[in-house]
Amino acid sequence: MTGSLVTHKRTVQRGAKVKTGCATCRIRKIKCDENKPSCKRCSSTGRTCDGYSSPFKLVTSHAVNSRQPTPGQIAPQDVDLLNRYFSIKTMFDIKLPCDDEARQVLQASLTDLPIQHAVSSLKVLREDLQASKGVPASVLLPTAKHDYGVQTYCKALRGLASTLSYPDSDGLRSTLLCCQVFISIEQVRANYAAMAQHIIQGLGIMRENRARPSLAVAAREVVPARRGPLPFLDVFVIKLFAAPCKYVGTPREVCRDGLRTIVPDRRKGLTKIAESALEFLNKVSRVELVGDALGLLSEKASLMGSLDSWLIAVELDNQDDGALTERLSVLFMLFLHQILKIVLLGVLDLPPESSAQLEIENEQLEVIASEVGERVKDYFRTVGSQ
Repeated sequence: MTGSLVTHKRTVQRGAKVKTGCATCRIRKIKCDENKPSCKRCSSTGRTCDGYSSPFKLVTSHAVNSRQPTPGQIAPQDVDLLNRYFSIKTMFDIKLPCDDEARQVLQASLTDLPIQHAVSSLKVLREDLQASKGVPASVLLPTAKHDYGVQTYCKALRGLASTLSYPDSDGLRSTLLCCQVFISIEQVRANYAAMAQHIIQGLGIMRENRARPSLAVAAREVVPARRGPLPFLDVFVIKLFAAPCKYVGTPREVCRDGLRTIVPDRRKGLTKIAESALEFLNKVSRVELVGDALGLLSEKASLMGSLDSWLIAVELDNQDDGALTERLSVLFMLFLHQILKIVLLGVLDLPPESSAQLEIENEQLEVIASEVGERVKDYFRTVGSQ
């Protein structure tokens, strides 16, 4: 009888170790005490605790009575939470249209440690940001929680560097999913220059590995996507920055020809171009025939023309005070405009002359990103001094 009880007890414990506990204890197949943020079992033996398999697992007072997702299944509330955590450019209660992207990231985080670390870092840093009422740690003194979030972010970066040593389809997929989270992390940190680097490098990986079909104009053939399916980082970034901006001030008046007039809100026009760009990218992903691809080239040229016209209008709106980059809302629009330009320039076809132009546009994105970062910090310093 005693032997059977012991056997039963061990069986129960073994099941628990598979479903719960930190990744390190699960790999070692030992019972984890599940202490947060690092389990004592790992820290007491000098090991690195690699966190828990569900970084966004929510625990509520009704957890016992609610239906719990089975291991490996992503809970809808986790998807919703990550969706909200992706951007701080919006108000905290605005949900982005990124459910698919959030679900992909969370599903991958169950088995991919760099992604798991990245999601954990974003969660911690976003909670720290909300505790500081939206003021980034670059303006305030960093908290212990913020430092832990940065340490976890560094673990994700190191893990991804190891993955990229021998990139295959899985490694490229992991890289692009990590990139999505890294972009959000740097936004939380108000480090927009680093965020721009992640965007540029991620879009470069998409182009180099032909995430979408491309058109060989000289050969008059559609070249299928090389590796797939890869996450569409460009779609994620466009959704991220097309969302409503929380840094919106009162309408500004200017004097023209002796008359006072209100500067038009150009966001609607840019948002419409962004929506058209997303529809265009979806068509490119499914294109197979040369005739259809040539038609998409015309659509691409039209979108590029719309972006040029929009920028001219914004410059005219701001010519009187010479402070085009003074307001954060305008800066964020310029950032989205530049992203759209880079994405469209590098999709479907990229002739040699466009490659040189792409480098110039990438540099311009870095300039705008640096300006955004400085203005965001100035904004919170000003708010804090009032």
